[in-house]
Amino acid sequence: MTVEKKSRKQCNLLDARKKDIGEKTPGSLKIGIFGGTFNPVHFGHLRTAEEVYERLGLSKIIFIPASRPPHKNSSKIVSFVHRWKMLELAIGDNPHFCLSDIENKRPGKSYSVDTLLQLKKIYPKPSSLYFLLGIDAFQEITSWKEYKKLFELTSFVILARPGYNISKTYGLLRSEISDAYEYIEEDKLFAHPTLENVYFCEVTLLDISSTRIRELVSGRLSIKYLVPDPVRDYIEKTHIYINDEEGLKYCGYQDKARSQ
Repeated sequence: MTVEKKSRKQCNLLDARKKDIGEKTPGSLKIGIFGGTFNPVHFGHLRTAEEVYERLGLSKIIFIPASRPPHKNSSKIVSFVHRWKMLELAIGDNPHFCLSDIENKRPGKSYSVDTLLQLKKIYPKPSSLYFLLGIDAFQEITSWKEYKKLFELTSFVILARPGYNISKTYGLLRSEISDAYEYIEEDKLFAHPTLENVYFCEVTLLDISSTRIRELVSGRLSIKYLVPDPVRDYIEKTHIYINDEEGLKYCGYQDKARSQ
């Protein structure tokens, strides 16, 4: 299933350097990359992205919904078109957030290394990529496809609650990636002479999860104040997280959508 009509918020990646940078030159572009299933997107995602955008002085943040995530059960993920629409509704009023369907256009599993290789062709040096990733997910980075290659392609922005002890992350970087990584306290980053930096970003991590939202919806309970109102309205209209006749008509769960 593909999204045929281009969203107003969709990043036209091939023209991005001309259309989206305003007064900035291509050489100064700092592109945030926020991937995930967004099943559904919620205020935790949005607040995190906003804080990282400001903290690192990024040019924009591109939300990239995974089409076929390799580490999750695709049968439990609603179709790409619904997750795309909810993201579109959620970020519509934010001028420095945009969407890309780069992973939906590519066949096969949605591996981050493949996405980053594509993005590096669109935003070559001296532009730079900043990949947002939760601390728990980063601790599992060695299970990712070509994980060492990732540190050649993008800086990482590790998201954690204030006061988190960085020693475990430091140990992982030096043992699994390169022992040349060094932590610079004043800049809150791990620096390397040839690989990309790894930033440690303490953000307001709201205790909201997509799993909990789906459970509430399934139980016919309110999700007000957990997601933007347009997203809530869309979920209520389509019944995509409710296993009833109306929901089955709309839901198009991943496996079913791919088999048709």
